[in-house]
Amino acid sequence: MASVLKKFTYQTKVYYEDTDAGGIVYYANYLKYFERARTELIYSLGYNHKELNEKFNVNIVVHKFSITYKKSFKFEDNVTIESFVNKVSNLRIEMIQNALRDKEVIAEAVVELVIIDTAGKPKIIPEDLKAKLSSCI
Repeated sequence: MASVLKKFTYQTKVYYEDTDAGGIVYYANYLKYFERARTELIYSLGYNHKELNEKFNVNIVVHKFSITYKKSFKFEDNVTIESFVNKVSNLRIEMIQNALRDKEVIAEAVVELVIIDTAGKPKIIPEDLKAKLSSCI
């Protein structure tokens, strides 16, 4: 399914701080890789989270996150995160994200993001941001 969607790529490497005593990436650090990739996607659309907050009184937050670990990253591996916008509605954004070493999928994730205002209440996504995200499908 994700192969027909527009792909956004983020690259990093595994640092010592990301690993456990055995040199394997600690499972929760995958969430950081995926979050950084989503932030870079927002930047690529011409926005940043601070601007969205100040200009539109919105924050994009994780509502649901599901991850499947297939293998493990190890110390000094190169990590590529591929992010795909799958669905966009007035309040929600669904993304598919894959973590790869070379071309091998190490972990797969589905994340549902919601739009809230600074008081934490649901808010409709700004029309321009919705249009830009929708163009990625």
